[in-house]
Amino acid sequence: MTARTLRRMFTLAETVETKMAIRLEPKAETAASRQRNKEMKTPRAGAYSIPRWGYILFAVLAIFAVARGLQRRVESAKAGQPPARLVLVAKVVTKDVPLYLDEIGTCAAYETVQVQAQVSGQITARHFQDGSDVKQGDLLFTIDPRPYQAALDQAQGQLAQAKAQLVLDQITLKRQRELRARNVISPQDLDVAQGTVNSDEAKVQSAEGAVAAAQVNLDYCNIRSPINGRAGLRLVDVGNVVTGNVGTGGAVLLTIQGLDPIYTDFTVAETDLGLVRRYLGGPNVKVQTDSPDDGIPPRTGDLYFIDNAVQPGAGTVKARGVTPNPDHALWPSEFVRVRFILDVIKNAQLVPSQAVQISQSGPFVFVVKPDNTVDLRPVKPGQRQDGDMTVIESGLKAGETVVVTGQLALSPGAKVEPKPYNVPNGGSAEQVTAKSAM
Repeated sequence: MTARTLRRMFTLAETVETKMAIRLEPKAETAASRQRNKEMKTPRAGAYSIPRWGYILFAVLAIFAVARGLQRRVESAKAGQPPARLVLVAKVVTKDVPLYLDEIGTCAAYETVQVQAQVSGQITARHFQDGSDVKQGDLLFTIDPRPYQAALDQAQGQLAQAKAQLVLDQITLKRQRELRARNVISPQDLDVAQGTVNSDEAKVQSAEGAVAAAQVNLDYCNIRSPINGRAGLRLVDVGNVVTGNVGTGGAVLLTIQGLDPIYTDFTVAETDLGLVRRYLGGPNVKVQTDSPDDGIPPRTGDLYFIDNAVQPGAGTVKARGVTPNPDHALWPSEFVRVRFILDVIKNAQLVPSQAVQISQSGPFVFVVKPDNTVDLRPVKPGQRQDGDMTVIESGLKAGETVVVTGQLALSPGAKVEPKPYNVPNGGSAEQVTAKSAM
C-alpha cells in the first residue's frame, strides 16, 4: 500500500467528518464559518497532515501483512514435508530358542515281524481283523491240531512205558544186590542188572524229550503275535495248507509292525557334520518329528543312531531317532519334516522375520525412536524360529521397537505413526497394513 493511497484515504475521511459537522451546526451560520468550511473542502497542495490513528492503522496493516506472509511460508513448508507413515511395530523379544538343522526324513517301524507257520497243516481259523492293532500273545491263526495231539499222546504213552520198565528193573537190581551180598550170584549178574536200570533211565529221559517236542508242535498250531503292533493284510486264508519247515523258512502268513515308538530316519549333509559332532552327546540333542498333517503337533524324541561314514556319491550321513507315537499318528515310510536340535541358545533376541530387510550393505532393520522417527540399524540375523520369528545375533537390544511392515517408503529420520503388530488368525501382515491404511 503506497503513501499516495494512504493520503487519499485520509482526505476522504476528513471530508466525511467535515460534512457530518456541517450537518450538526445550526442553520444560522456566519459568513466567516462558511468561508472557512469552503477552504477546508478545497485542499491545497502540501497542506495535508496524517492523524495519529492513521499511524496506528498503518502499523496494524503492516503487522497483518507480515503475519500473513509468515503463515504462508509455514503452510508451504508443511505442504512440502511428507506425512507420518503408518507402520506396524513390535518389541524385541528375549527367550531361549533351539539351535537346529532342518531335514526331510521318513518314518520306519520300530519292529517288523513276519509271522510264519512253524508246523505244517491246514489253517482252520483266523482270529484277527486285517489292519487291526494286536498285542503280544494275541491268537492270530489256528492250524489243525489233531495230528500233533495224537503225536503228543503217543509220546506220553512211550514215556509211561519207559517209566514202568525202569521201576521193574530197579526192583530186580535191588534183589540182585541182596543175592550178591550172600554170594548167591556172580558179580556179572549184578552188573547186568545195574546196566539195565541205567538204560531204562535213559529211555525215560528220551521219552520225556519226545513228549516235550510233541507239546511244542501242538502249541505251534496256535499262532500268536510275538510283539505289540499293527497287523497288515493277511497272506493266507482259512482252509489253506501251510508248510512249517523252519530250516528253509515256513510260509509267511502276516506282517506285524510295531508303531510305538517309531523310528525317524533322516540324513545330515557332510557340510554340517562338524557342527553336529560339536554337540553330539550333549544333553540338549533331540530329534523333533513333524507330520505333514497340520493337525498333528510335532513330537520330540532322542537320537538313536548316527552312521560312521559319509555315503559315497550322496555326501550325507545317515541318522535315526526314536520318536514316541502312542496315538499311531506317524506311519512307516511316511515323509516327515525333521528338526535335528543340537543345543539351546539362552536369552536369544528375536524379532518378526518381516522386520529384517536386505540392502546392498547387508541386512538391516528400522528401529523406532521415542520421538517416532526411525533409525536404520545394520543387524546380523540368525536362524528363523517358530512363530515366524528370527534370531538377531547382534545389532539390537532387548526392549527396542522395530518396524515390521511399511518399510518401503521409510528412510532414516522419517516420521512414522506406529501401530502394534498383531496378525489375526487367517490374515497376513500385508492385509493388516491395508486395513489400517483404509
